[in-house]
Amino acid sequence: MIPPVPYVAAMAPYALADLGAPGTVSLAQNESAFGPSPKAVAAGQAALAGAALYPDPDWSVLRAAISEVHGLAPARILCGAGSMELIGCLIRAFAGPGDEVLGTDYGYLFVATACLQAGASYVKAVEPDFTVSVDALLAEVSPRTRIVFLCAPGNPTGTRMPNAEIVRLRDGLPGDVLLVVDQAYGEFDDQDPAPVFALAGRGDTVVLRTFSKAYALAGARVGWGLFPEAIGHETRKLLNPNNVSAVSQTMAAAAMRDQAHMRAIAAQTAAIRDPFAARLVAAGYPIPASHTNFVLIPFASAEAANGADRRLRASGLLLRGMAGYGLPQCLRATIAAPEHMARAAEILATFKEDGHDR
Repeated sequence: MIPPVPYVAAMAPYALADLGAPGTVSLAQNESAFGPSPKAVAAGQAALAGAALYPDPDWSVLRAAISEVHGLAPARILCGAGSMELIGCLIRAFAGPGDEVLGTDYGYLFVATACLQAGASYVKAVEPDFTVSVDALLAEVSPRTRIVFLCAPGNPTGTRMPNAEIVRLRDGLPGDVLLVVDQAYGEFDDQDPAPVFALAGRGDTVVLRTFSKAYALAGARVGWGLFPEAIGHETRKLLNPNNVSAVSQTMAAAAMRDQAHMRAIAAQTAAIRDPFAARLVAAGYPIPASHTNFVLIPFASAEAANGADRRLRASGLLLRGMAGYGLPQCLRATIAAPEHMARAAEILATFKEDGHDR
C-alpha cells in the first residue's frame, strides 16, 4: 500500500450520524422539520434546464440576494458547498503545523477534523453550564494561536452568547488572531446580526452562515460567509472552482429572498421546541435553553443516556449520542414533527419516572 502523509494516517474518519434501521424516525441530523420555500423549489426546477453548463464561479445571483437582505457588500461574500467547505479552507489558509486553533469544549466537531487536515493543533476552552465563556477563551490564547473559532449559537449545546460578549471577545484578542464566528443557527437567534457582521469590517473576523438549517436546504449544500477583503482573497484560493451547483445557487438565492418563509420555519420550530424542552424540564432533566433547531438532553450518566437511547430506538426514534463531543451523558434531539417530539418527550419522562436516569 502507498502510505498517506502521517497526519492523515493518524486521523479517524469524520463521525457521521447513525441513521438507524429502515423506518426509524431520525432526530439526529439537525435537518429542518419543514420544507424549503416553494419559491426555492420552483427556482431549482427551472435551473435544471441549464445543467449542461458549469455553475457561476462568482455566485453572482446568490451574492446579490444575500447582499440585498443583509445590507452587505457582495464582494466580501464567499459561498461554499455548505459552511463546512469554508471552515476547512479558512483553517488550511491560516493555520498549519505548529499553530493552534482555539475552540471550546463543545464546539462544532468538524473544526477539530479540519485542524487535523491542516496539521494544526486544536485547543479547547471550558464551557461552564454548556455556554461559551469569553474569559475562558481569552485565558487559553497563546503565542501559537492563529484562529479562534466560535459557534454561536452553539452546536451541540444550543446556547447562545449576547452579541456584546462576541464583541468583547474580539476586542480582547490580539490583532493577528483571526476570529471565526460560525452562525449556522443564527436565524433561530432573535438578536440583531448587524453588530456581529460589523466585526468583519475590522479586517480580523469572519462570520459564517448556512442555508442548511432555517432555510431547509441541507441537501443543496450551500453556505456563505462575510470576509474581510484580504482574508477572503486567501481563502478563495482553496475553494473548489464551481463549488456550488447552479441548481443550489438558484435555490439558495430564492430562499434568501423569501424571508417570510424562513422566519416562519424559525417560529414553527421554536413552537415545537419550547414545549418539548419544557416537558423534559418538568420531568427533571436539566435542559440548557436552546436557540437552535435542536435540544441537548443531559442525563445523570453515560449509562443512563445509553439506556434512554435504547428505549427510544425500540420505539422507532433515533437521537444523536454526544460522546464524540465529550458529552457521553447527553443525547441531542433535532426538532421534528410535533407527534414525534411528543412521543420522545413521553418516553424520556417515563424513563426518568422509572428511576433509570441515575
